[in-house]
Amino acid sequence: MNHACRATYSVDETLVDCSKCGHLLDIAYDWSRVPVPGSLKQFESRWSSRRNPLDFSGVWRFRELLPFAKDEQIVTIGEGQTILQSSAGVGKYAGFQTGKLLLQYEGLNPSGSFKDNGMTAASTHAHMVGAKVAACASTGNTSASLAIYSSTTRLFETIVFIGSGKISFGKLSQALDYGAKTLQIQGDFDDALRQVRDVCAARGIYLCNSVNPFRLEGQKSIMFRVLEGLNWEVPDWIVVPGGNLGNSSAFGKAFTELKELGLINRIPRLAVINAAGSNTLYQLFEQHKLRWNGGRLDEAKIITDKFFTQMDADNRRASTLATAIEINRPVNLLKCLRALEVCDGVVREVSDEAILEAKAQIGAGGFGCEPASAASVAGAKLLREQGVISPSDRVVCILTGHQLKDPTATVAYHSVDPARLSAAAATEDDAYATMLRKAGVTQTPAANRPIVVENKFESIMQLLDRIGC
Repeated sequence: MNHACRATYSVDETLVDCSKCGHLLDIAYDWSRVPVPGSLKQFESRWSSRRNPLDFSGVWRFRELLPFAKDEQIVTIGEGQTILQSSAGVGKYAGFQTGKLLLQYEGLNPSGSFKDNGMTAASTHAHMVGAKVAACASTGNTSASLAIYSSTTRLFETIVFIGSGKISFGKLSQALDYGAKTLQIQGDFDDALRQVRDVCAARGIYLCNSVNPFRLEGQKSIMFRVLEGLNWEVPDWIVVPGGNLGNSSAFGKAFTELKELGLINRIPRLAVINAAGSNTLYQLFEQHKLRWNGGRLDEAKIITDKFFTQMDADNRRASTLATAIEINRPVNLLKCLRALEVCDGVVREVSDEAILEAKAQIGAGGFGCEPASAASVAGAKLLREQGVISPSDRVVCILTGHQLKDPTATVAYHSVDPARLSAAAATEDDAYATMLRKAGVTQTPAANRPIVVENKFESIMQLLDRIGC
């Protein structure tokens, strides 16, 4: 990835970073040796051959655009059956003209999150190199995705590393149910990732976190499906939550390659949205002016080294109800900077309160998503208010995971009496109210609270009259 390095490695190696410069590796293709379609519309021919598992997959039906594997090597479980849908209510809430805000709903993947787009590619490469054991660190979604590919294909065993107390039961239940060996590290996600990288290097275990460049190849397909949903037209903006920054990195790579191949005539702008309690990218990009700078990274290293040294000295730890993006040290930071440069991008932070309000609005529009997903809509709303995005711009917000990944946050938002969120009413006897207060949530304007009613027919009928039903 370091443009000054130019070191190359064989596709059958299992490296994630360069032994020469130390930066994460990219997958680079010699497109002159790869059959590339003359237009994106040519992929539509595969809609009629869905009995072929590769054509059914929402990743591998675009396999000419990630041509690192032969057809017979590909591992698929039917990932990528996702939808791009307009939501009038969510668009109005965020300040857009009718039909201009669209939601790319990745919660329909087999494990319930976008991670399956990348995991099918990583599992394919693991199969290519004969891996018998695969591992990852996770805030929840990666472990669920790796575990489902392991349990479904039986190609390799799985070990997942999670942090202490920072994983929702919805996600943990998947890893356990799918048979993954689960190690709970006494630390956070960054600690778990550091340990799993060292363990994989020492034991020769195949690493499936987004440091793995094949993961990002699969995640490019999210953008291919967005274009497919728009009849191959390029939107004005892509808005995506920012955690470990794999998605934003993959999206930038996808659009760069499509433009180079002449398959699109312009590149959309990119907005990456951090949770305010986990805002490393926002601080570095918007406050410290960290940039990709054409791949000249000497200045970037000085800025990031100073930033992370101070973070350690202050013992700053990420904290947000959007646990899927609760990450201090995003491993794909530099690749994300490249994507932001290519896509003329911006970075914003939004509060947990804004995330949960946006999440409730998304749910009311029929798309249940986990909290981290809603950061995209909260960010689009903020960018509208700031005048960065026009109400007439066509904007795609990525919803990264299903609502049932973290039902606790949903129930808390909709059930807590707002009076219990005030400092005067603060007690520790209400777990939901305590959780929201600690996250800085003081209002729940979009809550849909259960209504308590007597166990009497007459009382129920009177209530129905009162609420107009």
